[in-house]
Amino acid sequence: MAALICGSLAFDTIMSFEGRFAEQILPDQLHILNVSFLVPSLRRDFGGCAGNIAYSLKLLGGEPLPMAMLGSDGGEYVQRLQTLGISTRHVGQVDDTYTAQAMIMTDRDNNQITAFHPGAMMQAHVNRIERNPAVQVGIISPDGRDAMLEHAAQFVAAGIPFVFDPGQGLPMFNGEELGRFVEQASWVTVNDYEGKMLCDRTGWSLEDISRKVEGLVVTLGAEGCEVWVQGARTHVPPVAPAQVVDPTGCGDAWRGALLFGLEKGWPLVRCAELGNRVGALKIAQRGPQNYTLDFDPA
Repeated sequence: MAALICGSLAFDTIMSFEGRFAEQILPDQLHILNVSFLVPSLRRDFGGCAGNIAYSLKLLGGEPLPMAMLGSDGGEYVQRLQTLGISTRHVGQVDDTYTAQAMIMTDRDNNQITAFHPGAMMQAHVNRIERNPAVQVGIISPDGRDAMLEHAAQFVAAGIPFVFDPGQGLPMFNGEELGRFVEQASWVTVNDYEGKMLCDRTGWSLEDISRKVEGLVVTLGAEGCEVWVQGARTHVPPVAPAQVVDPTGCGDAWRGALLFGLEKGWPLVRCAELGNRVGALKIAQRGPQNYTLDFDPA
């Protein structure tokens, strides 16, 4: 059975700053901020939430179906997906704009500053979700605003349970819209910062949100994650990485594992345990799609 992954396909330009952002930015001078960071290393990777999640799920043995838009420069990404054995049947392409681009700078403490150009992603609403008995589960990850709203409604109309994973797209929506997403979804996943923003905008607590869905997961970085089911919280401990090299795409790797477990009907805690394990593998490698498995996920 397949998982339909709605989100972005992007090219990531990733730079490493050897110092700490906190030591370079003066809090009392933010109104005249003018900072330059020397970044000795730079690389370009395949990225975007849909691409990263699809990579993780495929690596685990699942069947990802990314639904996304590429720009005029997207041919290389199509070839990449096909080489990985990932279907491109739901990947569209527009000729009058670039593929989404993320410029990501990471400091020595793994803090990140990101500039993101959405490009073709803003046309993602052109892709439509139809009823498909082969699709068992879906996910809405950060995408164009219209696409996220429309795809949620289309998942419901098609009878496909889905994960609401707003990520960096969360600030685009007001409390009413976020509440509608939660009520349409079967599962919600956020990091701790996003969880606080989701609660603030909806007026619901994490316990409240967990009672409106089958499960809520709040990832906590190096502290593991919290799984909320019907108001009850379970802390799932982290898995220590062999080394901390690059956090880019770690959350997406985790979400690929979540989909793998959901496809198999696992309890949410077991899905989270696998997610923590895959995230630890990813963070030990540079780039969001360059890690490999060293265990059998089954």
